[in-house]
Amino acid sequence: MIRKGGLALAGAFALSACVGGVAPPRPGNVPPSRGALPVRQPTPATPLPPVAQTTAPGAATAASAGLVRGPAISTLPITRDSAAQALAAFKLSCPSLVRRADTSGLTSGADWQPACAAAASAAPGDAPAFFARWFETVQVGDGRAYATGYYIPEIAGSPNYRDGYAPIYARPDDLIDVDLGQFTASLKGKSVRGRVDGAKLIPYYDRAAIEQGALQGKARILGYAVDPVEFFFLQVQGSGLLRMPGGEVLRIGYDSQNGRDYTGIGALMRQRGLLGPDQLSMQGMVRWLRANPEQGRAIMRENKSFVFFRLLDGPPVGALGLPVTGGATVAADPRFIPLGAPVFLSMDRTDATGLWVAQDTGGAIKGANRFDTFWGAGNEARAIAGGMSARGTAFLLLPAGTLNRVRGGAAGGGPAARR
Repeated sequence: MIRKGGLALAGAFALSACVGGVAPPRPGNVPPSRGALPVRQPTPATPLPPVAQTTAPGAATAASAGLVRGPAISTLPITRDSAAQALAAFKLSCPSLVRRADTSGLTSGADWQPACAAAASAAPGDAPAFFARWFETVQVGDGRAYATGYYIPEIAGSPNYRDGYAPIYARPDDLIDVDLGQFTASLKGKSVRGRVDGAKLIPYYDRAAIEQGALQGKARILGYAVDPVEFFFLQVQGSGLLRMPGGEVLRIGYDSQNGRDYTGIGALMRQRGLLGPDQLSMQGMVRWLRANPEQGRAIMRENKSFVFFRLLDGPPVGALGLPVTGGATVAADPRFIPLGAPVFLSMDRTDATGLWVAQDTGGAIKGANRFDTFWGAGNEARAIAGGMSARGTAFLLLPAGTLNRVRGGAAGGGPAARR
């Protein structure tokens, strides 16, 4: 995700100020840190019902999941502001839409060309009419959507090590990426990461080993996070800002990962009864982990995945390599949602309801109707994203005529006939 992209923030931290070759810290007491901001309480909403249809269990792409026509775009509760934001994001996505392969099996680049050509001259005030003219809604699978939220975190950092600080590592020199498809056609599209031990490729160090010093002499240290708990969640987000003692900002983003599976510790904590009803959010988890440092460290290490970072400049970008926008960009699974396509989410809370553009992906964002809404940077974004858990219905917007073409009917490429 942006998790694998850039960050936008005033100020910069010079490359020459980065720390390298410093021994990683020993486990120690976590220094005091600011408290977690409260979760934004949502305004409830009633989502539109999905269209009933028979779905294919275990489908690998949208084309095989089951498709059904959704409601007319003109009948959807799309606000003018939401449409204008989505139009701006769609315009940015068009160059990728018309040239990249669509792994969902729904569209080709040529399908998007008419809408993209029209978008170039569409004014923000005309956005609702633009989408109604050039698109149709399609429900993928059962349409039942679940959305979380992400944002650009800012945490306290330091160029120098003190007891309890967490090192922020660049990609290690001995981390190896292996494309398994180069060895056998049956493994096309699959890959692993690891390291060489003698004549064998073995799994790379997990989180516990890395935190205990396994990367000494193997990876450059870009800086230090004052609070390891905050850094853990920055790794989950995949990019963020380190505010240094003098006010400078070090901007870091995802470069690679150790190849270990991601484990969501929130589910573990809920299963073990560690979180009360008022703690089921990122903010609640942070409070518990700080209050129980030893047990919290052990739980965080159950997520064996560890992210390595690089220095960034420029605006935040998503999986398409394009700028992303808070309140308009959504992460989705490209096997089911073409990257760059608009999506209307009708959810049980008003802040998640609206027109979004799929410009990003994420390791935990898998399935036909799983989404992660992006909220930008700052306290407001943190308060919304940290407690985002919305359920409802998703309708994918595709170039008019696409559904008929996928079903073997008329070709797409222009406005749909009014029905």
